[in-house]
Amino acid sequence: MTDRDSPGRPGGFSCPVPLSRHAVVTLAHGGGGTIMKRLVDGFVEAFGGPAPGDRHDGAVLELNGGRIAFTTDSYVIDPIFFPGGDIGSLAVHGTVNDLAVCGARPLWLSAGLILGEGFPLDSLERVVESMADAARRCGVRFVTGDTKVVGHPGCDGIYINTAGIGAVPPGVDVRPANVRPGDGIVVSGDIGRHGMAIMCAREGIGLETDIESDSAPIHGVVGRILESGIPVRCMRDLTRGGLAAALSEIASDSSTDFIIEEPSVPVNGQVRAACELLGFDPLHVANEGRFVTFVPGGMAADLVRLMASFDPESTPACIGTVAGEGTGAVTLRSSLGTRRPMSVLSGEQLPRIC
Repeated sequence: MTDRDSPGRPGGFSCPVPLSRHAVVTLAHGGGGTIMKRLVDGFVEAFGGPAPGDRHDGAVLELNGGRIAFTTDSYVIDPIFFPGGDIGSLAVHGTVNDLAVCGARPLWLSAGLILGEGFPLDSLERVVESMADAARRCGVRFVTGDTKVVGHPGCDGIYINTAGIGAVPPGVDVRPANVRPGDGIVVSGDIGRHGMAIMCAREGIGLETDIESDSAPIHGVVGRILESGIPVRCMRDLTRGGLAAALSEIASDSSTDFIIEEPSVPVNGQVRAACELLGFDPLHVANEGRFVTFVPGGMAADLVRLMASFDPESTPACIGTVAGEGTGAVTLRSSLGTRRPMSVLSGEQLPRIC
């Protein structure tokens, strides 16, 4: 189907796949796929943003002889309460994690709450208490904020925007531009928990064992890795678009090609079963407590052992290597040795995931 063959035009056909050009904003524009990337690239160009190799989950800025990381994010998740967390704790964890993978120690947060008319005050109290508790556990402080109320149906509950500032230690530089051929690619644990937890909660799907979101702060683990002496080239947390989107972005921004060993990617058995049942690919499912790290190839096994020592129940794994300089291709290699491209979705399998 071409862009001209759009529904509603004479001779057009109905197609559920998001088209590459749109006259209006669609849910796909916020899904972490190629359509969102094109939208964001337009923002970057308009605002005079950083070059591809410098793009990250936040900006690292010079300030009074030191460096800070500054990031912002918004949360529109549905449902707002889910197994393993809620929109309040998620907003804190997400912002803290974005700072962490910039190499920063998170310090301060802001909170902007957009409330829908008719939203229950007891639910608001639960969300705010959860935000406060998550901030205390993460060792960060809310220092400013704002509140707005929108009439129905402009907002169907609560949306949260958070911004964060953290301090970047001297010598830490984890931009995609640092990725080199031969680097090992290490993921911090099993993938897909958050997306499947939201899917099951939203659709009322009951499984024999409930899947809980992996929503959690990662700055403690990241800090210990950076202090370990293992040279870290790049880091990225795995949120919208999942592992596939993160790897594709880093490969593109670093102008390198990756080989990913598909059997080495850790996926919990319950998550895998749910994905097979519902027709999802774990590689594309969102996470909220996982990250990927690039280190020199000879250090990948050391990093996996170090991360496993932090939490014996975690499942860190070296999942592939940087094959060489290239065009940003990410290739999956199966247990039989066959290869196929790791595709990136145009939109998203599940909207309002975070």
